[in-house]
Amino acid sequence: MKLKLIFIIFSLFSLLSCKQDNKKTSKDFYIGGQIANPSSKYVIISKNDVNLDTLYLNDKNQFGGTLKNIQAGLYVFKHPPENQNIYIEPGDSILVWLNTLAFDESINFSGKGSEKSNFLTNLYLLNQQDNNFILNYYKLEPSEFAQKTDSIRNERLQRLVHLDKKYDLSEDFKNLANSSIDYEFYDLRERYTFLIRKYYREFVKKIPKDFHHYREEISFNDENLQEYYVYLNLIDDYLRTKSLEFCDENNIETRNCYNLNSNENIKRRIVLADSLIQNKKIKNIFLDRLAAQGIIYAQNTENIQSILDLLTKINYSGERVADLRQLAIIQKELLPGYNIGGLKMLTTSKDTVLLKNISRNPIITYYWSVNSQGHHKWQHKIIKDLREKYPEIDFIGINIDKNQFDPWVNVIKNNSYDPKFEFQLINIRVGNKLLKNYLNKLIFIEPSGIIARGDAQLNTPDIEIKILEFISY
Repeated sequence: MKLKLIFIIFSLFSLLSCKQDNKKTSKDFYIGGQIANPSSKYVIISKNDVNLDTLYLNDKNQFGGTLKNIQAGLYVFKHPPENQNIYIEPGDSILVWLNTLAFDESINFSGKGSEKSNFLTNLYLLNQQDNNFILNYYKLEPSEFAQKTDSIRNERLQRLVHLDKKYDLSEDFKNLANSSIDYEFYDLRERYTFLIRKYYREFVKKIPKDFHHYREEISFNDENLQEYYVYLNLIDDYLRTKSLEFCDENNIETRNCYNLNSNENIKRRIVLADSLIQNKKIKNIFLDRLAAQGIIYAQNTENIQSILDLLTKINYSGERVADLRQLAIIQKELLPGYNIGGLKMLTTSKDTVLLKNISRNPIITYYWSVNSQGHHKWQHKIIKDLREKYPEIDFIGINIDKNQFDPWVNVIKNNSYDPKFEFQLINIRVGNKLLKNYLNKLIFIEPSGIIARGDAQLNTPDIEIKILEFISY
């Protein structure tokens, strides 16, 4: 309460000073606020991966500043390692309050124009709930699932209509908000289709003809949404679903065709992304991601080389060519049959240990980043359950963040993760953006340090089958 009272007082003074600033023009944007339990000393406002301003916290964890001559659109509010989308229009004056212990849940905007960013944040939280929705309902028949997704979409559209009546929203924002609602709706259907094609194939023939009618409306080159998670998720899931439809359309029934981590499946998605997407920045987001995935989940050196050869064939010109080649070198040391017992890592006490000295039991490693709060909480929840089910295996968490020892330790403390199972990589040789492709990857390691398998993912329904196979190996 005390923090909130201070924030309210601060907000009032900020708004008054903002109004009295004669230099302020209608094209300017003011942002200020206060952060409880800050995880860094500043906030950043960015757009299209360009940092527009860095605002430093004072001794009361408050910040404030003005962006000149801004254009209406989607921006990113960053308080490393977290971030959230905000919508800004010229003349807006937004005040932010948040608690880093629950960043997305606590972030709140007030002031002129704040209703837009609050609406997008609420959509984000609802979309996070959709992750549970899809797992609970993907076993429904297609017609039933269609009804549920229609209901979700209509409810969110009604929220937007209500907000517009109250605040008379601009057409630009309404277009973006409608796109956000639509693309999440599309994404739910793509994810459902993927799951039934992979795990409940008896439902495939029951998919209504108009189930994917929206596909004609998808733009793969929307510059205004190139940083928006909803849009990027939809494209990613569309590529996944189409890669499985290819198997059906070509009467390929082999299990490997439906394996998202197989070399051939990943190469299909690379070719599809290259043909569908003309916007260079958006295209390279997916080519970078898929190429890294193809390398990380490769089962032999031939798989790795085939990915690099394909990039050459399609004239890939992204900024991560050197990183991908470095990743390929590293992955060649992480293939099944290789011994990685000598891998050096840091403990939370800053001691250096070798992987082979951590445990005499079989090990399954999983990888996480402090920059993906929702993801690492989800990971650790699943791992906690697996530890209880399979006590004969040590599940070891490995943090992949470069030069973030203190934030890593703070996350472990704040979330009550068990430090005896938590370690951080030393001498990371590739960028964090590529390393994020490891976030769902599991490596199964024998007590001797030899890799048994490296193609497993945490977020798949068959993960426990693979664990049981590992135990009985």
